[in-house]
Amino acid sequence: MTLFLCISFLRAQEKKKSSGLDNFVETFTFYPNKNKVAQDSTLYLSKIITAPIISYSPETSLGFGLGAKYLFKFKGSGEETRTSNMPVSLLYTLNNQFFIYSGFEIFTNQEKWVISGNIAFQNYPRFYYGIGRNTPKTNEEIYDNFQVLVEPILLKRAFARYLFLGGGFRFNKIYDTEVEPGGLLDTNRPSGFDGSTSTGLELALLYDSRDNILNASKGWYFELTKGFYNTSLGGTHNFDLTRFDLRHYIKVSKKNDDVLAFQAVGHFSNGDVPLAELALLGNERIMRGYIEGRFIEENLVAAQVEYRKTFKDSRFGFVAFLGAGDVFNKSRDLKVNDLKLNYGAGLRFMLDKKERLNIRFDFGSGNETDGNFYINIAEAY
Repeated sequence: MTLFLCISFLRAQEKKKSSGLDNFVETFTFYPNKNKVAQDSTLYLSKIITAPIISYSPETSLGFGLGAKYLFKFKGSGEETRTSNMPVSLLYTLNNQFFIYSGFEIFTNQEKWVISGNIAFQNYPRFYYGIGRNTPKTNEEIYDNFQVLVEPILLKRAFARYLFLGGGFRFNKIYDTEVEPGGLLDTNRPSGFDGSTSTGLELALLYDSRDNILNASKGWYFELTKGFYNTSLGGTHNFDLTRFDLRHYIKVSKKNDDVLAFQAVGHFSNGDVPLAELALLGNERIMRGYIEGRFIEENLVAAQVEYRKTFKDSRFGFVAFLGAGDVFNKSRDLKVNDLKLNYGAGLRFMLDKKERLNIRFDFGSGNETDGNFYINIAEAY
């Protein structure tokens, strides 16, 4: 469970009530090119929106950190170019654990190119219950390791306004793994249980017609990557990995700004797949309510729908979501009647009205979980 520690809230409330919320938001907002924009009105006013973080979970104890989103456009970009998004999260716990993460999407002028990807460096515990779609909760144990992930993808616009083709590489190193001696993971010893290095080339396709990257109200998003990992590239395992992420956003009515958001994701691996590259069911974005890694296997499919309710002239909103998914080894193992379900609701507080950037407070549960809380910056998808 992660909470944003709003230290300045009371101070902001001491100011005029009419501007209390705006003052609160401004406390955590910085404008790196403010002086240049004052001299050149054609420039986009870049923003760094930050929030201090306090977190607690049984495996990490108390944690403190900082979350930030850098929103910007390159010089020469107008309304035809969507805002680039570079988030960064830093967290340190009393158990001497930490993570640094960024998942970015950058548009060049007139959206001729897109640069996207993930960068992470972390020492963070993971749950292990065994591999498979029916592992019992009583198997629960925790193992620890270090991870370095670098995954840049460069795509060029091709054939259509919102279609991009390209590729990149992915480097994912797991090392200094600590497992429970004689425990389930130490006994099962799946491939890569004590560390692995995945080095591969990726082909990528992206179709992105969303009107807003952070909080879309209309449009489509489809990302497909195909990665080829080989020991000849410096890795420790030979396998391939295919992933897709499909989203669609629909405005419910012309009378309000309510949105229906749909998402379907897939993760399909084949070959000598290390533990770190198996599909994990559950996280703060999809199948909310399930601990990440509660069920793991070579393949995964999941889908969700979310109703996003907004209130006129208010920074507050409400969402309700419903989803289903499962992990599986062979396609014949995937059965509709056995899908894991999740459902939940949440509150929203809009940090930035222009970019529609929210802090979200979600609670998710399901037919095979007691539920979990999630608090983060930006929508789940």
